Amino acid sequence: MPTLVVPADQLLALMEELKQRRGFNFLSDLTAVDFKAEDRIEMVYHLLAVPGGEALRVKVNLSRHEAEVPSLTSLWPAADVQEREAYDLMGVVFKGHPNLKRILCPDDFEGHPLRKDFKLNSGKEGGE
Repeated sequence: MPTLVVPADQLLALMEELKQRRGFNFLSDLTAVDFKAEDRIEMVYHLLAVPGGEALRVKVNLSRHEAEVPSLTSLWPAADVQEREAYDLMGVVFKGHPNLKRILCPDDFEGHPLRKDFKLNSGKEGGE
């Protein structure tokens, strides 16, 4: 699948171009990958042009300590739930998201369970 890598500050402009002028009208999914050893989180977006079935992958590399990208909810409303999931489980902040809050974990949950440095607290003294 063709893949574009773009800086976070250019993501929204690129996605607008891809949707409005290149026909990629469907955001099929977005996810985040934790590369702890490299101190980065990679956002991965999969786009489709419907009809026609042309597919494209877009990646954005972020610092694990400042994992922030623009929200794509203004282009694809369905990004709402997917961005909330990446926020909840990986700690990625989506600037401009209309309702960025946890979606799977309780509001008082601490940490982001899909990050590689997340430690499960067993509730026992000395637990991992």
